[in-house]
Formats: sequence, structure tokens, C-alpha cells
Amino acid sequence: MATSAGRTDRRAWGVLLVLCGAIFLEGIDVAMLNVALPAIRADLGLSTGMLSGVVSAYVLGYGGFMLLGGRAADLLGRRRMFLLGLVVFLAFSGLGGLASEGWLLLVARFVTGVAAAFMTPAGLALATNAFPVGPQRTRALGVYAGIGAGGFSLGLVAGGLLASVGWRWVFFAPVILATVILVAAVVLLRDTTEKVRPTGGFDLAGALSVTGAMLLLAYGVVRLEHAGEGTGLTVGVFAAGLALVAAFVVIERRSANPLVRLGILRSGPLVRTNVGALLFLGSFAGFQFMITLYLQELRGWTPLQTGLAMLVVAIDMILSPTLTPRLVDRFGHVRVLLGGMLSAVLAYALFLPVAPDWTYAAMLPGMLLLGLAFSFAYGPLTMAATDGVDEREHGLAGGLLYTSMQLGTALGVSAVTAVSAAAADGAPGSGIGMAAVRHGLVVPVVFAVVAAIVTAFGVRRGSATSAAPTPVSVTAAA
Repeated sequence: MATSAGRTDRRAWGVLLVLCGAIFLEGIDVAMLNVALPAIRADLGLSTGMLSGVVSAYVLGYGGFMLLGGRAADLLGRRRMFLLGLVVFLAFSGLGGLASEGWLLLVARFVTGVAAAFMTPAGLALATNAFPVGPQRTRALGVYAGIGAGGFSLGLVAGGLLASVGWRWVFFAPVILATVILVAAVVLLRDTTEKVRPTGGFDLAGALSVTGAMLLLAYGVVRLEHAGEGTGLTVGVFAAGLALVAAFVVIERRSANPLVRLGILRSGPLVRTNVGALLFLGSFAGFQFMITLYLQELRGWTPLQTGLAMLVVAIDMILSPTLTPRLVDRFGHVRVLLGGMLSAVLAYALFLPVAPDWTYAAMLPGMLLLGLAFSFAYGPLTMAATDGVDEREHGLAGGLLYTSMQLGTALGVSAVTAVSAAAADGAPGSGIGMAAVRHGLVVPVVFAVVAAIVTAFGVRRGSATSAAPTPVSVTAAA
């Protein structure tokens, strides 16, 4: 029995290693692209709006199809959806590297986002189901979250290195990594939830309505950066998206096999988790976008120097799998999460007096606090996403979390772009000025403050479950 248990344990950690590789791939892909944006702008002649569109196209595909991807994983098999998403991710990342015009790069990023929407929730569900509830799962998800968050941090350095050679390698490198992960996944992954999949048919009407709604809402958020242009169209896009949300609710209430069990959305802890994730990732996406343009276009730093400047944020790769699970076991995930949110508030606030001649020593405290913020926030958000949720709905729960994260990313980038554009002090098309940077950096502070307030409500409720080693059940209120 001991030998059998040992083999099972080793296999579970082997599976986790593969899944960590995939979430690392997703994180590093996004981060590398962000560092390479100025080089892409210079080579392809893109405006600031089109440049942010390169980021937003990925978010549109990711956020628009995430709920469908999560439910498809539950219904059609997590392993199958994970492998399919990984193959498509690999192919269209390569296409992005071959792009010679802005529109082709946008298409490649959109489809890559769609692929991630099917791959990521399936991967989270597979990682969760590989370990029993308790300290072992908490530790495993801490490792998973740490590697995922570390992908964002190390991606900045890798992106700087690759962009120094040529920005196209920012797209080709993930192809190589994805190929390695794909081979390992085919050998190691098994879907152990075959017998607990939901029964019944596929809710096609629900799938079409919610995917259309997410696409429209994400596009509406992207359009916010063009506040003075086509306001009527932006309002129309949001109205159409909300109308599809309403249609989706009606369809789900009447469907015998709903895509999303609406009862899951009545859980206060689940809602707070997703709102917190949206705002936390939105604040970081906006900060990263602005600080990259500041360092490279205003300070003249190279992509490599920019990546190295933010390398200290990667301390989350060390702290997330080691310190964070212990803190969660002792204080509960809500309090640890609040600590991460408050660290983010302070980190972004320290960058508000940014100046053209700032030394790296002036930036370092904020960077360190940002690393702590990811260490204490990203892991508990991932743990809370599926804790207490029936195994048959783990894909859905993961889809909800990553939908929130991607919509937050789109909102963060669009908000800082809109605010900085309104305060632009340079000639049109000349890049970005100091006043624009200072105004843009206010947005991450606001996002992080609201995220901390939302999270604090969970602490204030002071339930025994919140303070216990096992995080809050997300189905208790459903």
C-alpha cells in the first residue's frame, strides 16, 4: 500500500509539473509580449491604440471564450480540452512571429487567447483533482500559482533578452516550450474525472449567448481607451453585451442542461474572489503597460534593462509555494489575500511621484512590494476558485476565475491608455509623455484600493471558515 501510494504521489507531482509548465507558458507569453511592444511598434509602425490592441486582442479571445472553455472541459474531458488548447496555442503563437502587418498580429493574438481559454481552466481542474483536499492540495496549488505568477515576472526578462535579438522570437520561443509541454502532457496526463462528468446535452444556446456577451463586453472595455472617439458605438457595444447577458440568464433558467449553474453565482465568497481577481490583474496589467513605455520610450532603456528592472517581482516564484501555503494554513486565504492587495496598493502608490530622472533605487521598494503582492494574492485567488466546488464544476469555476482575470487585464490596459491619452503632453503619434505616465499610473492605485476594500468585506464577515486552514466554500451559499 505504501509503495502504491508513493507511486500515486509521484505521478501526481509529475502531472502538476506538466500543468505548471502550461500555466507558466501562458504567463511568460503575455509578459514577453509586453516588454517587446515598443520594438513591435517601431518595426510595424503601430499607433499607441493599435499597440494596446495587440494586448487586448488576446484578452478578447481569452475572456470571450473562457466560460465556454471551462464548461467544455467539464463536459468533453479536461485532458482532451487541455491538449487541444495547447496545440492551437502553439500554432498561432508561431503565426504571430511571422506577422508582417498589424492586422495579422491581432488575429494571431486573438486565436491564441481563444486557445488559452480552453487550455487554462482545464489545466486548473486537472491540477486540483490530482491531489486530495487538505494541506497537500493547498501546497500543490501554491506551487501552481507561484509558477503561474512567476511566468509573468520571468517573462519580462526573457522578453527583454529575446526582443534584443528580434521581437519575433517573443512568439517563436513559446512554440518551442509548448512543444515540450505537449509531448510530456500526452504521456503523463490522465483525466481521473471521467465518471463524475455532468450528464446531459450541451447548452448550445447558452454557449453562444455567453460567448457573444463576453466578446462584446471585453470589446467595450477595450474601446474605453478611445473615450473621445465613437462614444455612441462604445455605448452600443456595452448595451448589446448586457442584452446578451440578460438573454443568457433567461436561457440558463429554462435549460435542462445549463452551461452555468446560476446558483454558483449567489455565493458571496465566489463573487468577492472574482471581483478581486479582476481588479488585481487589472491594476498590474495597467501598471506594466505604462511602466514599460516609461522605461523604454521616455528613459531610453533597452527591453533587456526593462525586464531586469522588474525581475525582483519574481520573488513570488519562491514565496508562493513556500511561505504562502503556511500563511493560508494559519490565517485563512482571505487574510493572506488582503495582505497581498494592501501590498499592491502601497507598491503602486510609491510610483506616483515618478520622474524622468528616477534611479532604480527609487523604483526598487515598489518592485519588491509588487512581488509580495503577487506572492500573497495570486495563490489564494487560485485556491479559492475551486475550493468547495463540486468536482463536476471545477472547469466552470476555473473559467469564471480566468474570465475575471482577463476582463480585468483588458480593463486595466484600456483604462491607463484612456487616462494617459487624455493627459498626453507629446505630439500625436510621437509616443508618450511624462504627464501621461503620471496620470496613467493613478489607475493601478485606484484598482488596487477597490480590490482591497472588496477583499476586506470577506475578513469583516469573520466566519470560522474564513479563518480556518481550508478556504471558504464557494458552494455553501449556492
